[in-house]
Amino acid sequence: MQDTRGFFVGLQAAFAGSLQALAARPERIDALLGRAFEVFERNLPVQCEGEPALACRRGCAACCTLRVTATAPEVLGVARWLRALAPRLAERGIDLGGQVRAADALTRGQGEAARVGLRQRCPFIAQGVCVIYPVRPLACRGHASHDARACADAAAGRRAQVPHSKGHRELRGVVQNAMQSALRDAGLAWASYELNQALVRALDDEHCEAAWLAGEDVFAPARVDEVDPDEMARVFDLLKPEAPGRHANGVPGV
Repeated sequence: MQDTRGFFVGLQAAFAGSLQALAARPERIDALLGRAFEVFERNLPVQCEGEPALACRRGCAACCTLRVTATAPEVLGVARWLRALAPRLAERGIDLGGQVRAADALTRGQGEAARVGLRQRCPFIAQGVCVIYPVRPLACRGHASHDARACADAAAGRRAQVPHSKGHRELRGVVQNAMQSALRDAGLAWASYELNQALVRALDDEHCEAAWLAGEDVFAPARVDEVDPDEMARVFDLLKPEAPGRHANGVPGV
């Protein structure tokens, strides 16, 4: 079992290698997301060892009124998925793109607390099932609960706190930060963005992906700075191998 810094450094280097090997090709996005999701899922059993059983089950979408943030590769990955699904869904009278735009119109500019108060269901939930589940962002993967009743109460506004999985949350943070650090070093926009607003841009502009690969911050209006970007950049630099020793914290290996 590696410490947090060792895990971060190794994964950041792996992301950087993918970015360098694929230059500005669209395959960059597939490589980044494939690695991020695989590393997250593979390390979960060890990272969550000793935690109570999860209450999350298929058909439960209690937490799917929360604001979701995602990096640019995640946004572009979801946009690709939606374009591929669109023809089949249209045959069944389902317009996911329209649902995303409607959700964005209701929630754009809303903070986390206001967003929860709206109780606006995620546009990708159909009969309790996530339509984009295979490509769902790390934020969704890292949000897991040990108490279904508490989740339902929170969704109804009767409870403020829910017993979340610490392992899911921490692992999501390290994986996402390692990818963001590699994106920053490669000269690519590395912020987090509100998912619906960024998706509207990605779906409406077919050149959006190429512009991001060329270094443009195409989702800037949807940016969500939960942590000061300069502080994040400083921490990323401190975690690099040439920096002096850091604190150790148990996180499984890459």
